[in-house]
Amino acid sequence: MTEPSSSARLVDPQSSAAAKVGERIAKLRRRARLSRPTLADCADLDVRHLQRIERGHGNPTLLSLMQIAVALEVPLWQLVEDVVPEDMPDTRRPYGHSTRDMQTRRRYYAGNGALEY
Repeated sequence: MTEPSSSARLVDPQSSAAAKVGERIAKLRRRARLSRPTLADCADLDVRHLQRIERGHGNPTLLSLMQIAVALEVPLWQLVEDVVPEDMPDTRRPYGHSTRDMQTRRRYYAGNGALEY
């Protein structure tokens, strides 16, 4: 059996998007003056799993992020507000963010006089 290609992943476990989310969680945890074990207990997560998330390793699920947000008493969007599609190089892009889509939009808007390139 072959491994799935890395291009099939939505987010690379070592991406800068994962690192940004992990840094944000660590920053909010320190601001709340919580230790990792305490936050992990409040979020009902394993401490090792929380450590991996904070280091930007792995790909946390939406449920894990929601549990962390509730434990930190912050809205979920605060954990991911700095993440942009450009933080996910060599991965599948959200609809409308591929290089081809960007070129098509530029041609369309430039042709209609909306943008000047």
